[in-house]
Amino acid sequence: MLNAQELETSPLFRNITYEEYRRMLTCFQAVQRSYLAEELIYDFSASRTDAIGIVERGSAALIRIDEEGVSTVLEEMGPGGVFGRDLAFAGSAGDSLEVVARTPCDILFIDYPHLFRRCENACTHHSILVQNMLGLLSDKAQALSERVDVLSRRSIREKLLCYFRQQAGKSGGDAFTLPFSFSVLADYIATDRSAMMRELRHLKEQGFLRTDGRKITILKDKPV
Repeated sequence: MLNAQELETSPLFRNITYEEYRRMLTCFQAVQRSYLAEELIYDFSASRTDAIGIVERGSAALIRIDEEGVSTVLEEMGPGGVFGRDLAFAGSAGDSLEVVARTPCDILFIDYPHLFRRCENACTHHSILVQNMLGLLSDKAQALSERVDVLSRRSIREKLLCYFRQQAGKSGGDAFTLPFSFSVLADYIATDRSAMMRELRHLKEQGFLRTDGRKITILKDKPV
């Protein structure tokens, strides 16, 4: 359960008081579970529940595993991230989808019908919660659009530059900090990490960008 301070920064429970939040957890028969880093949170093929998972603390990743066992990160989720069978990305019949903890995290599970079914008391905070959820789903769709834009690029260089420009745009400047490690970045752009690091080195040598750990600064669109 979130504390009062964490509730204030939760995108799902925005504009909902702590008392309303606690009442909703009881009304929705919500269940909270804690997971260690790298622990499996949700297996889409094995789950028979319609529950929606909400990341309350920590971070997790939605991962697709194809028939050959190759893993691709579809989405990185921090607090407020949502997942579930009804929100899953479509894939081929042989693919499997899993949600795995990146760090120790707490996940709140709410049955899908409880979330979107109209409350008997027509509670205002229930309507606010649904609006917040729709906002999160809109953000999820935007993130998917950005991911498609990156993956549609032909080369590793173009994928990296596309992603870096997206992140720079969100930061409002030429510098930003990667939200995850370079290993995860390689998964995100669906390429080999060694090949990606070589291309990253070339980009730095050719004057495209500068790196300091996970901090990236775009220097120019074209090398001198």
